[in-house]
Amino acid sequence: MHFDHDIRLVVRERLLYDRSPLTIDWYGYEVWSGEEKLFWYDSQSHPGEPELQDTHPHHKHIPPDIKHHRVPAPEMSFSRPNLPVLIREIEGLIQSLIAS
Repeated sequence: MHFDHDIRLVVRERLLYDRSPLTIDWYGYEVWSGEEKLFWYDSQSHPGEPELQDTHPHHKHIPPDIKHHRVPAPEMSFSRPNLPVLIREIEGLIQSLIAS
């Protein structure tokens, strides 16, 4: 999905259609500004990181050291759509770019 200010959202979801309601089995969401990855969310398990257990396995990768710096992501879910949350976050990011 492409947004203003050269922001884009890359969405990867594996959905289970044989369940009611429809269930997300796995996801990865990346937010980019041009060629720079700003942050991403994924559902890869990190059981050895106690700070992530409250929202296990949902977490967000953020700078600095984006690959290894992870924070809980309570707004992500396997049982409800994540795109509205991501779009609101990106809209807030764009508003902060406009204001600066």
